[in-house]
Amino acid sequence: MTAKLLSVKKKNDRNFITVECLLAFDKDEDREKVLNLMRKFSSMVRFAYKRLLEGVERKELKKLLSQKYGINTRYSDDAILLAQQILDSCLQRGQNPKKLVFGSRELFEKLKKKHLTGERRKKLRQKWEERRYGILYSRGDKSKEGNLNLRLVNLDNQWHLRINLGNGEYVWAKVVRSAKREKDRWINLVWDLTQAERTGNWFAYTVRLKLKNGKIYAQISKEEKFPEITITKENGVIGIDINAYPFHLALAWTSRDGNLEKYERISLNGLLDGNTDKREYLSWQIAHQVVEIAKREGKAIVVENLEKIPKGRRGDGMPKLRQKLQKWIYKGLLEKIEVVCKRNGVQVIKVNPAYTSVIGRLKYSPIYRIDKDVAGAYVIARRGLGFKESLPKNYRKLLEDKEFLSYSVARVEDRIAKLKKEIEKEKNEYERNKLKGRLKRLRKELKLLLRYLWDSGKSEPATQQAVNRERKPMRGRARSLQKSWRVLSVALAFSCLEWCPDHSPLKRVLISGDKVAGGVSPSLPGQGTVAQNRCSFIHLG
Repeated sequence: MTAKLLSVKKKNDRNFITVECLLAFDKDEDREKVLNLMRKFSSMVRFAYKRLLEGVERKELKKLLSQKYGINTRYSDDAILLAQQILDSCLQRGQNPKKLVFGSRELFEKLKKKHLTGERRKKLRQKWEERRYGILYSRGDKSKEGNLNLRLVNLDNQWHLRINLGNGEYVWAKVVRSAKREKDRWINLVWDLTQAERTGNWFAYTVRLKLKNGKIYAQISKEEKFPEITITKENGVIGIDINAYPFHLALAWTSRDGNLEKYERISLNGLLDGNTDKREYLSWQIAHQVVEIAKREGKAIVVENLEKIPKGRRGDGMPKLRQKLQKWIYKGLLEKIEVVCKRNGVQVIKVNPAYTSVIGRLKYSPIYRIDKDVAGAYVIARRGLGFKESLPKNYRKLLEDKEFLSYSVARVEDRIAKLKKEIEKEKNEYERNKLKGRLKRLRKELKLLLRYLWDSGKSEPATQQAVNRERKPMRGRARSLQKSWRVLSVALAFSCLEWCPDHSPLKRVLISGDKVAGGVSPSLPGQGTVAQNRCSFIHLG
């Protein structure tokens, strides 16, 4: 039986290639010894996790684990390392670390349901127990011939894993793994191991044992070395933006001087179907497709530096969107693109994602007559080249026009009043939650507009000037500019763009300085009351 190449893992900006192998034991007795060791190590990780929550120091905990479980200090240290990684992961996701369930909370909650019986319950329990109790981990060490506790050794042209039971006893297991394709990473790993044995120049490799469907697998990871970067932003860049509706990649070719050359879209609908393995495979294919384009064009790649993507919550009234976002491996896809770029010597530039979509939609979509997704990718590309996006002159005039902002406020207040009535009439709980979510967003937008109107109505007092002087200049200007884009986006959305989703009316605003208003508007300078279902333009003069 063979196993597949697993995904590349990133640790502290270092990339690790991981391959998975099946372990075969000559004696059932040896297999049982390894299973007992895995159960013991899993217990050590849980024990260490609880002690870390209590604030026990690492040095003290290491000694405590070795005494309690009668195992070598290297295994104790590795158990603490895994426990710390789990704790850090919980905190990064914003979860309560005290409520963590080892073995998967999802499986645990399913097992609690009384209607689940028979073979289905038996398989589900086995899967949960294997995740909870079937772990063994040993980090690599170059000075210990690659790995101290779980070491790969070639015996009579057959690779074996020497497993240290932690008490001075060893168990040997055959590594069952064959290469099925020319570029299989297992071939490179075996070659590196063979050269290390011959020369004595070892490299560190980490080994993790896992129990799946009653079989023991070894996941072997080693750090990947990349060639020198040869394709840089000197010849321009390709900005990449991932979008949920429709689900696709938007690519924007941008010259070194910041001009849009061409654009392309790559569908990601295939990532919404099939299991995790299929989505992982397709993600790698897409990453290679993107990098091949960059190599052909001789351009660097610019992506957003995203830490966390909100995936919705149960009961928010948007199950279809939530399902799509749960399968949306946004960050994973960007990481794969980054890894493939590094393997091919292509420069990857990460930029702040703040307001790239808003700026693209309002500034470049009307001018170039491109959709908002391509415009967002274009802004990302320009940001990667170092360009700053200033607010166009005619947009600044709009933000200085109090009548325009007051009209937008009136439109938002009108929408809030209508939405409240809809919520009162709606009987379906989930639909009501959906409407409440919209109401919450509208109230935030109204607050933003009112606050901006209030601030713009003030004179520039000396106290405010003093506050501004205390701030860092660049940071203060950046915040002010971001707020202006936010206000402009909301104001235009309720004055015109809700009737004109293609953003084409904004071209006249940007070029000739016309003011936009839509629907039934109040009296504007030089105009009576306008009752219409299209966008109207009033010259700012």
